Amino acid sequence: MENKIESYGSSLVSHMRRLLFRVLSVGPIPNHIAFILDGNRRYAKKRNLGEGMGHRVGFLTLTSLMKYCYELGVKYVTVYAFSIDNFKRRPEEVQDLMDLMLEKIEGLLKEESIVNQFGVRVYFIGNLRLLNAPVREAAEKVMKATANNNKSILLICVAYTSTDEITHAAQEAIEEKRGEIPESSEASMAQNGEISQEKHEGHRTIKLADIERHIYMGVAPDPDILVRTSGETRLSNFLLWQSSTCLLYSPKALWPEIGLRHLVWAVLNFQRVHPYLEKRRKQV
Repeated sequence: MENKIESYGSSLVSHMRRLLFRVLSVGPIPNHIAFILDGNRRYAKKRNLGEGMGHRVGFLTLTSLMKYCYELGVKYVTVYAFSIDNFKRRPEEVQDLMDLMLEKIEGLLKEESIVNQFGVRVYFIGNLRLLNAPVREAAEKVMKATANNNKSILLICVAYTSTDEITHAAQEAIEEKRGEIPESSEASMAQNGEISQEKHEGHRTIKLADIERHIYMGVAPDPDILVRTSGETRLSNFLLWQSSTCLLYSPKALWPEIGLRHLVWAVLNFQRVHPYLEKRRKQV
């Protein structure tokens, strides 16, 4: 009897959520929402939980929010899971986080995972060479296994910072340009004088499109909403290149405390300022 009541209650909540999303869909729905998962350690301390438990509860929160986003029709979800700067934490904490990450990455391939429920393609974004071998190999396995999924996209930023992303893109663009200049270019320039010099310099010019072609996040459009929990408004070196025309939302709730009401409020605010954001994007 108790199971039937629980099942009925769950079905009712799901039905009410679908009705709510139907109302929201009357307005513009964001195509891409990015999250900075801030407050896991503070949540654990606040609740007197063991070390690392905040991150485990935070993963459950992430799963719920991903489900809500995909039900609403948000195609791209990006999460800032692990910064390059996080490697500066105590070695024991970093190892615990790597172990948890490995466990959750491997869980993405399970039949009942949200990845399979919603046909999600998974990308791991960042300098993956900095990850230990088991985590990196698991990430590559998930990306390969979900490569044919196209209903929704999940981008997990690990070993990531925007400064590293931009530096990487600039280096790759320079190498690409260098490869475009034929070996005979210098000799030709010497023979043909100033005109050839101008042509040569044109080959070496790095344009905006060259950088964006090599940016880690080039597989997704710029975010429409960037959510940073804990009431913080700092971007902490996250999506600096991509966030100039998106809505920034900073609820006071710690990451494990964030829920449906926060997502709905973010979408309502996005719909309110959508005309302004679109105008700004056209000006960029």
